[in-house]
Amino acid sequence: MNDRPASFPPPAEPLAADIEAATRRLMIALDALESAVERRREADRDEDELASRIQALGADRSRLADELDGSLVKSRKLERVNREIAERLDGAIETIREVLGVGEHTKNGANGEDDDAGEDE
Repeated sequence: MNDRPASFPPPAEPLAADIEAATRRLMIALDALESAVERRREADRDEDELASRIQALGADRSRLADELDGSLVKSRKLERVNREIAERLDGAIETIREVLGVGEHTKNGANGEDDDAGEDE
């Protein structure tokens, strides 16, 4: 019947088909690996860009915090000066009223009536 020993390899065609299939699988795996590497590079670039943006936002935040602190100091100074000016104006108005005699008149007849009107009754 068959004179060949059992350890002899099968014919060349099935071996070539196996190699071709293995080569296709290897090419598919290499393409998948290349795609994964490219995605990883993009992710790394995005991560670096995000880190740069975060750093820039941190610098902006610090600058804005400094500006806000400066504005608060100015605002407090302005409020203090405003109170001082209001007190001085009140003093000046009172002094002017006293000089003009208006202060006494409004104290005695603040409702617009004469002080003598109530004495006749």
